[in-house]
Amino acid sequence: QAQLVESGGGLVQPGGSLRLSCTYSKSIFRLYAMGWYRQAPGKQRELVAQITSNITTGASTNYVASVKGRFTISRDNDKNTVYLQMNSLKPEDTAVYYCNRVSTFAPWGQGTQVTVSS
Repeated sequence: QAQLVESGGGLVQPGGSLRLSCTYSKSIFRLYAMGWYRQAPGKQRELVAQITSNITTGASTNYVASVKGRFTISRDNDKNTVYLQMNSLKPEDTAVYYCNRVSTFAPWGQGTQVTVSS
């Protein structure tokens, strides 16, 4: 069964940065578009950043408006890892962050908590 393991979260002050990592156990994930999702307390899970497969062409990315210009998604297929670089963090970025395929979800990992607070 495919596994997704997120890491890199923590407590950071507003304006700070974090880099999240997501390692997937199945190399076939290299063929899929991957995304970073987040779920804040009392809210639905939302897709905040996605990156296409870069097996045949360069990967393209897309972001939800609230994080555009602050977050950067990337992937390293040799390491079976997807990253999310988060800069200029705001309190409203506080959430549990998950990664998964953009379509045909694999079982969700445990996520990594990001808390932005002074």
